[in-house]
Amino acid sequence: MLPWLKLDTAPLPAGGEMRLMQRGGDFAIMVGRAELMNSRQSGSEEALAHLACARISNRKRPHILIGGLGMGFTLRAALADLPPEARVTVAELVPAVVAWAGGPLAELYGTSLADPRVTIVEEDVARLIAEANGTYDAILLDVDNGPDGLVAEDNEAIYAWRGLGAARRALTAGGVLAIWSAAPDRAFAERLRQSGFAVAEQKVRARSNGAGARHVIWLATRSSGDQAARPAPRRRVRR
Repeated sequence: MLPWLKLDTAPLPAGGEMRLMQRGGDFAIMVGRAELMNSRQSGSEEALAHLACARISNRKRPHILIGGLGMGFTLRAALADLPPEARVTVAELVPAVVAWAGGPLAELYGTSLADPRVTIVEEDVARLIAEANGTYDAILLDVDNGPDGLVAEDNEAIYAWRGLGAARRALTAGGVLAIWSAAPDRAFAERLRQSGFAVAEQKVRARSNGAGARHVIWLATRSSGDQAARPAPRRRVRR
């Protein structure tokens, strides 16, 4: 078996580093011993986009926010589903990931980065969400391994009461918050409901051929006129 080769490293905001690895035609992004993503396992990231876009398919000019660029699988899937008038904003906190997208991972991205519908922002997605008010028809979050922060503890705040409250305010009426997770989390699903969302939970396979581990996608819809059961306290977003 071919060994994994380290192509590059990138510092993480909270300390530590992210590594871009290659073995033959396969790529992986790792933190410590944990593999965050692998180019052979794109199915659940694509499902995140397909399931969310299906919920807003009746909108002619949707604006969606994707948190986490990753290897571009969610972005490519979203572009395949969205109309020509759509807008897609992608927030990526680690600048090196954007550089990898135009470098060693360029083949995975295809023409998606040149699509006129796409804007890449090197920014914390939490900040974009906090600054928005009825801006996005869908918010797709794949910024970590799920509600329990692995890459950075700050990521957990996105899934806490205040983060979910901010996400709800950032959505249009009937807008969808779609969240990827490596594993189920009953407490988090209940927190979504108590934050004023109608929640559906779907298990999807890691690979596009229907094989691999089962991941979870929550589809949380903001209904018009509903109120969050628990107001989110204000939090200063890290700059």
